[in-house]
Amino acid sequence: MTWRPRLIALDIDGTITPVGREEIAPAVRAAIGRAVDDGAHVVLSTGRSLVGTLPVLDDLGLRGTTAICSNGAVWWDTTTREVIRKVEFDPGPSVERLRALLPDSVFAVELTGVGNLAFGRFPDGDLWGEVRQVPYAELVSTPTARLVTRWVGRTPEELALRVLDVELPGVTASCDHNEPWLTLSPPGVTKGAALEELRSKLGVSEEDTLAIGDGSNDVEMLRWAAHGVAMGQAPVVVQEAADEVTGTIVEDGAAAVLDRYFGA
Repeated sequence: MTWRPRLIALDIDGTITPVGREEIAPAVRAAIGRAVDDGAHVVLSTGRSLVGTLPVLDDLGLRGTTAICSNGAVWWDTTTREVIRKVEFDPGPSVERLRALLPDSVFAVELTGVGNLAFGRFPDGDLWGEVRQVPYAELVSTPTARLVTRWVGRTPEELALRVLDVELPGVTASCDHNEPWLTLSPPGVTKGAALEELRSKLGVSEEDTLAIGDGSNDVEMLRWAAHGVAMGQAPVVVQEAADEVTGTIVEDGAAAVLDRYFGA
């Protein structure tokens, strides 16, 4: 019998949509639909906030599943449309360290389901939902599920080099490979850890898991899955963490993988 995954974890940006956008290619949409129709648990597992994830969930019409947002810190029940888990941390110590390390950087803490509190101005379209500028003291005293930092005027490579081997207190950190953007999550919170807990709750065997992603925050997820697939445009470190590399987002790489198991 041909193996078919029963739990499928899909990153959003760079995997099923272009980065920062909501458009899903017809081939990808159809492939996801066939997996759902076959009874697979399709879980969107993303670094996006809940506000940024909801339009994609609604567009796909996913129900009866869980969405993992903010790199695993926020869980959303797609049927009840409620947050069923939220893990927060104190952003203060990390912001203080990063202000000294990354001059001219700007910061935002997530208000789950609403938007962000920002210290400094982000480019238009960077942050999902409402954005309210606040004083430094308010930002660092607001517990959050997700802190994002943009190093203004720098490249992703410059950011990655600057924070290399830097230990930030009490957080899990990941760098974006498209923008000079650093995301901080609560300690121990990753997509992989969240998916393992969800897998256990769903009663899906370890051998029946599939994950597709393209970013550094997907590495733990790809290693967690029985079969981890990196997108063709993913950085080398992400591809090395995967069992397979598929086509790029432009080539509908995610659809090519899903069609192997749930072909028309």
